[in-house]
Amino acid sequence: MSDFSDFHLRFWGVRGSIACSRDQASRYGSNTSCIEVRCGGHLIIFDAGTGIVNLGSVLSCNGPLETYIYLSHTHLDHICGLPFFKPFYECKNKIQLSAGNLKPDYSLKEVLNQMMAPPLFPVSTDIFQADVSYRDFVSGDPHEPWPGIRISTVPLNHPNGATGYRLDYKNNAICYVTDTEHQKGTIDANLIQFIEGADLFIYDSTYTDEEYTRFKGFGHSTWQEGVRLAEVAKVKKLVIFHHDPEHDDKFMDRIAREAENARPGTVVAREGMTLIAKST
Repeated sequence: MSDFSDFHLRFWGVRGSIACSRDQASRYGSNTSCIEVRCGGHLIIFDAGTGIVNLGSVLSCNGPLETYIYLSHTHLDHICGLPFFKPFYECKNKIQLSAGNLKPDYSLKEVLNQMMAPPLFPVSTDIFQADVSYRDFVSGDPHEPWPGIRISTVPLNHPNGATGYRLDYKNNAICYVTDTEHQKGTIDANLIQFIEGADLFIYDSTYTDEEYTRFKGFGHSTWQEGVRLAEVAKVKKLVIFHHDPEHDDKFMDRIAREAENARPGTVVAREGMTLIAKST
């Protein structure tokens, strides 16, 4: 199981917009975006929706923590779990939060301070006991949180902006591309270059092509567009992600069947699902 321990991810939240009823989403999950990635002994977290709350409960039981949290953007469904992330309240931990393209209007710390402020919240970020730092960057900037772990970034087409991430480790790659809207009938050459050859391509699949006509301009894409991108970029496995909260388990089952027929090996992300980043 060395491959499992070396480079794998786990989904803690797979929904977009708002957490949904557990009754209608008992198999695929009800929480908003959060992914845990393990690179050897290192932990990287992508997004901090409601899913990060359950992740934090697990991490707080495992001793001192050092991690990086990379946010695709700061819309509420991607950051609303942060005030309830238990490792923030433990002095033994060191955590860096990063987000792209917020300046000059805001810094990341300003955004979180506004969310955790009266009349919306009872305590501010000053209550955090961990060593928490904040990093603002321009989408397109590279990162190296630890030696041998390379993170590339790309700007996405989303209201107020968003950032896609590519994590390369030991000749394998995970691409996390959520909250982006495609241009119907065209393929984004920059995005194709960014995801080319990735082992896992996690993509904003909020809508179906049929639904998209009613939601143009909302900043989201479709699972069928994910298939088209995956084919052109020759990615190994497409992962359908950021599910519409109104898509219940039965609806997601239908998407899973249709996606498998369109591109065999495609998977629909579920809470608790673990995937290994390894070429076949």
